[in-house]
Amino acid sequence: MSVMIHKLIIPTPFPVGDLNAYVIEAEKLTLIDAGPKTEEAWQSFNEQLGKLGFQIEDIEQVIVTHHHPDHVGLLDYFSNDMPIIGHAHNNVWLEQDEEFFKRYREFFMELFQRYGIPYTPEVLLKSLTALMEYSCRRSLTQTVKEGDTIAGLEGWTVLETPGHAQGHICLYHEEEEVLMGGDLLLAHVSSNPLLEPPQDPCAERVKSLLQYNHSMTKISELAISTVYAGHGEEVEDVKGLVEHRLKRQAERAYGVLGMLKEKPMTVFEICRRLFPAVYETQLGLTISETIGQLDYLEEAGEIKVDETTPHWLYYAQ
Repeated sequence: MSVMIHKLIIPTPFPVGDLNAYVIEAEKLTLIDAGPKTEEAWQSFNEQLGKLGFQIEDIEQVIVTHHHPDHVGLLDYFSNDMPIIGHAHNNVWLEQDEEFFKRYREFFMELFQRYGIPYTPEVLLKSLTALMEYSCRRSLTQTVKEGDTIAGLEGWTVLETPGHAQGHICLYHEEEEVLMGGDLLLAHVSSNPLLEPPQDPCAERVKSLLQYNHSMTKISELAISTVYAGHGEEVEDVKGLVEHRLKRQAERAYGVLGMLKEKPMTVFEICRRLFPAVYETQLGLTISETIGQLDYLEEAGEIKVDETTPHWLYYAQ
């Protein structure tokens, strides 16, 4: 391979485990993602960079695949003039924009009422606050979108791949058949398509799971021999893994359809049935997953929703 890619395995305090950051030797020495804001991560990052023969000052630009803290926290350790590149949707998260987080609360307040969730959004806000301690307070210096190229990275093209996060991007090198995949496609686990408030206050909720499935399908149609993933090992059989993920997705959704054939239920009632052991401690993840299954079934024409009830009721066709 003519493209030189080095993987740095950065420890995180999160259940997903270590984060894979990547250094690409190109016209500009480029870092893809960074790691969480912990001293352990920073020390590990510098040690591994040193073993490659580089120092932090040698890095000329950083590209973030998405805004999650395990990917961006170490940006706070970089100099203020470091170019930081990513999708525009990442900015409110990286900057920890107060107005956006206010809308975050309002968004989930409405959803909790609509879906019959007997908690206040403070449950999720508390979880979010804890996560953001590992994030950064930086701004992107350059935003990119579908089809863009980045100076100093000849041969690489930006692909918008939303679903796991609304601002998720990948970098594709067509000639080398290589994808810097972030958290889009992981070998050992399916990424969670997480609910986010729309960045436009007037916009409708985005259906993250449908987005995620579309993004996976999109890369499966490209010539890719290796995906360098944000966690775990590289993925080589892209088509096979995407087919497997989509098949499992259909199985999960039709399992929910089986529940709804028994009786109509609210989102929260379905969530408790799907995740009886963890729905309280991992409410954000489990509600996102549950709503994703219902979006999938609604898109397939398998279910309807009664919006006239105090809490929306979903039922099988």
